[in-house]
Amino acid sequence: MSRYRGPRFKKIRRLGALPGLTNKSPIKRSSLRNQSSSVKKSQYRIRLEEKQKLRFHYGLTERQLLKYVRIAGKAKGSTGQVLLQLLEMRLDNILFRLGMAPTIPGARQLVNHRHILVNGRIVDIPSYRCKPHDIITARDEQNSRALIQNSLDSSPHKELPKHLTLQSFQYKGLVNQIIDSKWVGLEIKELRVVEYYSRQT
Repeated sequence: MSRYRGPRFKKIRRLGALPGLTNKSPIKRSSLRNQSSSVKKSQYRIRLEEKQKLRFHYGLTERQLLKYVRIAGKAKGSTGQVLLQLLEMRLDNILFRLGMAPTIPGARQLVNHRHILVNGRIVDIPSYRCKPHDIITARDEQNSRALIQNSLDSSPHKELPKHLTLQSFQYKGLVNQIIDSKWVGLEIKELRVVEYYSRQT
């Protein structure tokens, strides 16, 4: 099973804001939050929650996330930073960050249904790793462009990360460079995730 299909607000209440999972905000339950904040968390639980936050935000299975951690561990540089770069450069996440899809699951559906072109070719693999100078466009069909236009109209006009450029009238996005860690769209302590997986890698 490649994606989480359970209650999304339950995960948000437990882990905090997950903009990639849903663009809606849950009803605040202050009494429950006060009770949970008074409980002292173990180191294992802190690491587990950071790992779960990363996993649910990007819509990954446990196996996929472990694979990314192993790839990041073999690369040069900080394992945590490389891990976030790998996840941020996924095609489904790039579409979400450009505003072409309301959430990462929505972006994954666009890719799976063959609405997206990368450098003029149809790509139907959501985990496709984008590279600098890649051009991402909608297919030249009314249905594909209508889906993306709906998302562009409904999403708030937030500041784009520096590594992306959007030409909304042409339904086109450009990857300028590898993402800088300060532009990652999730508040995460990536070192905790690496520590969680340190016994398995």
